[in-house]
Amino acid sequence: MADVDSLDPVLLQRLLDASNDGIVVAEQEGDDHILIYVNEAFERLTGYHRDEILFRDCRFLQNEDRDQPGLATLRAAMAADKPCRVVLRNYRKDGSLFYNELSITPVFNDDDRLTYFIGIQKDVTAQVEAEREVERLRRELERRAS
Repeated sequence: MADVDSLDPVLLQRLLDASNDGIVVAEQEGDDHILIYVNEAFERLTGYHRDEILFRDCRFLQNEDRDQPGLATLRAAMAADKPCRVVLRNYRKDGSLFYNELSITPVFNDDDRLTYFIGIQKDVTAQVEAEREVERLRRELERRAS
């Protein structure tokens, strides 16, 4: 099996851009997590071109919607250098809301020092809306049965 370090950088870029899920790489700078890479699926998902958002903290996707339970979970995991998966309310460049299933994993160097976080992002808006509709119908059914 080939080591990822031996892969041609152009091939690696093609592989990452072939993903249907958004892929980002961020490095920590103080309290910020600065995006240093985003793939094409991230651009399609968010409406942002990489030139607009590279070297920015990734919290811009929350807009002003920063009071979310998933954010506390995410911050705690990142502070502990642990992986986690959360669903966040995020906003595209055009302001439209989408529910983002974000899975982050810390990446360590050979000296076991944290170097990056890799994030995989998936639009789960349809799933969240379907779950809400099921819950609404369940409550309606209970109300009618009582």
